[in-house]
Amino acid sequence: MRKKFSAALAVAVLAAGMFVPMPRAQAIDAWAIAAQALGVFGAYKSSLAAVLAMGNDVHAQVESRRQDLAEQGRAKSESDIHLVDGIMERLVEHGDYVLRANSLPFTWALTDSPVFNAACYPTDYVTINRGLVHGLNGNVDELAAVLGHEMTHGLRQHSAHNYAKAAAQYYGMAFLNMNTGLMDWGKMNALVNYSIAKNVTLPTEYEADEGGFRIMTSAGFNPGGGAAAMARMGYYLTYETQELQEYQDPTQKDLPQDDFSDHPATEKRENRLAQYMTDYSAGHVTVKDRKTVCIDGTPLFTVTWTDENYDNSPENAYLAAGALARAFHDFDSAEDWGIVLTRDGGVAMRGDARVNELLYYFLKTSHTGGQLRDLVQAAYAGEAASGAREKLRVEEQARADAHAKERAAVEAADAKAIEKMRENSDAYSDYGDTARALALMERVFASPNDKDRALSYVIRARAYAARGDAAAALRDADRGVAEGEKNVLTWVNRADVRRTLGDREGALSDCMKAMEVDAKSPYAYLIAGELYDEMEDTVQAQTYFKKLYEVEPRAVARIPDTYLKDIDKKAYDKRMKEQKQAREEREKALREKNKKESKIKS
Repeated sequence: MRKKFSAALAVAVLAAGMFVPMPRAQAIDAWAIAAQALGVFGAYKSSLAAVLAMGNDVHAQVESRRQDLAEQGRAKSESDIHLVDGIMERLVEHGDYVLRANSLPFTWALTDSPVFNAACYPTDYVTINRGLVHGLNGNVDELAAVLGHEMTHGLRQHSAHNYAKAAAQYYGMAFLNMNTGLMDWGKMNALVNYSIAKNVTLPTEYEADEGGFRIMTSAGFNPGGGAAAMARMGYYLTYETQELQEYQDPTQKDLPQDDFSDHPATEKRENRLAQYMTDYSAGHVTVKDRKTVCIDGTPLFTVTWTDENYDNSPENAYLAAGALARAFHDFDSAEDWGIVLTRDGGVAMRGDARVNELLYYFLKTSHTGGQLRDLVQAAYAGEAASGAREKLRVEEQARADAHAKERAAVEAADAKAIEKMRENSDAYSDYGDTARALALMERVFASPNDKDRALSYVIRARAYAARGDAAAALRDADRGVAEGEKNVLTWVNRADVRRTLGDREGALSDCMKAMEVDAKSPYAYLIAGELYDEMEDTVQAQTYFKKLYEVEPRAVARIPDTYLKDIDKKAYDKRMKEQKQAREEREKALREKNKKESKIKS
């Protein structure tokens, strides 16, 4: 893959969030047609292409994370970071989803922001605020639902598409206004904002809720986590942060339809997620009045408060019901549950003990273990007539088939897309992120449209070398050179592999061979110059840095000051001036900061 001498890239802050969204991405459909009819197809198309391209660039992803942490700060609690990392790793590794051919593997970070929020950038970087973790009381299943929601924004590329649709609406409204004079600019802007909220962002929020549910349940989390998160969010944002304009009080019975907000009313989302849980249980498990857990409409127990300082009954009810839903989903007969009655009126049964924790608690306190056993037996007996389980499996198979087609489409991506995957893998190796580098190379090697397999081998070799797997790195590097002897990039990449593994002589030998293959390629001269500099052979280093400058003047930034001074005095003086200005600006900023802090203290 072609190396870049400069990797700096500014990132537009467009993110799709569960709570405070900002624009995210798919194919041109009716929106494109509408945009074209309004004469603004160019704005729609260019906006979409720009954000999609940014979303498929590793440097942009890294910059997304860097800027976010620079602005918000990294969370200080290691336990919170560990909690979020564990959930995200489980969702990413075990969740059932498909990354598009033009999508990057997910990255994430927990910020120090107290705001109750999470969001997904177009670059598949998920930002999670500590305010969200604390607002959801660190509940693993509720957090999994939220983070699965954000992952779905990334997978469906909502930001790019929403941004393009919003641009189309804005320019279309402006066009109508200029041509009809029916509204003033203030009214037009209000109408545009309303239209975007109702027609652009709201649908993607519902889509993300469902997608998040599928991801988190497939990764083994409690199916009631989504509805529980909404119940918790409704309380927290109403009574703790009092954000009444955007989030509705879930205790109110007659809520209006989705208002001016770009997010659906919390109660509607809670009800939808509760229905997903019911469907997941083959229709057996429901929660009545947000407190009573039922099997096939028969009440099993009514949930009460636990150790919270507010009425968390709905939250607990959904989590207890979710444990039942998982059992009904996973077990095809009553016997599979392995229900054993306990002396305290509860039960012991198969399944994830963590997921079942609240279920066990309420069964014991209500002494309804025997009733659960009877209701479960009756539920399976009734399935023969209802066909509920067969319907569930058919629906799941349909989703599995759809995912299989999506994976096949990714593997069949055209040569240009495969080349970009390889380029992104190489960039991950540059950043030391070998897991994602190798993950992308798996996709490359699975494709029949990789037009440069030799280059793929040496790019994967760089990832292995960065990981410290010398045997795998050399095996791939040697194979790449053997299959691509006339490709200068195979030689320079093997040189880089050997250099990473500490074989300077072997790396220099490959650099010399690369120069024979292509005397105008700058990479061999760069690596040779850096190697000789490391070996403190300044004469040879000077020679190759000078050659680098001759074949690629734009690589001047890669030439150390010591050598640049003799190679191009003018360029050297310019660099010194810029460095001096940068120091002065930093010193000035520091003085102003200290001055402000002193005033505050005084």
